[in-house]
Amino acid sequence: MDLRERKTRRSIREAFLELLETKPLERITVKELAARAEISKATFYLHYHSVFDLSEALQRELVDDVVTHILAECDPLTGSTDLVVELFEAFDERRELVDLLFSRNGSFALAARIEDAIRERILEQEPSLRDDVRFNTLLTYQVQGGYWAYSTNRRKFQAADVVGVIAEASSAVTSLMR
Repeated sequence: MDLRERKTRRSIREAFLELLETKPLERITVKELAARAEISKATFYLHYHSVFDLSEALQRELVDDVVTHILAECDPLTGSTDLVVELFEAFDERRELVDLLFSRNGSFALAARIEDAIRERILEQEPSLRDDVRFNTLLTYQVQGGYWAYSTNRRKFQAADVVGVIAEASSAVTSLMR
C-alpha cells in the first residue's frame, strides 16, 4: 500500500470515528463521510463498499490488535492468570475505540469475536483441540464470562480489584483446559 493510499484510509477512518462520536452508524452517509474526509465518494468506494463495510473492517482491526496484544503477552493454555489480565488491559487501553465501534451494536459482540480469534490462533498451534469440548467450553467461559463480569462490575468497584477476582477464577478455569 503506497503512502497516498495509507493517507486516504487514515483520513476516512478519522472522519468516520468523528462522525460515530455524534451519531449512530445507521445515520452516517457516504456523502457526509467523504466530505469530512475531504475525498470524493468514488474514492471512498475504491476502499469500502459502505459505511457498514468500513465499520466491520475497523472492528476486525481492533479485534486483531487486541488478540495480538494478548497472545504476545501470554499463553492461554498455561494455567496462568495472564490471559484475563492482558484481556482487560487491552480493553482499557482501547476503551474509546471499543466503545465507539462496539457499544451501539452490543459490546458483547467484541467478546465473542475475541474468543473466536483466540480460539483460531490456538488451533493453528494445537489443531487437536478443535473438537475438544473441554477446551472450547472453558475458553468461552473464560473470555465471555470474564468480559461479562468485568463489564458488570468495573464501575461498581475498583477495576484492578475486579480483574484480580476474575484472574483468580480464570486461573482455576485455565488449569482445567488441559
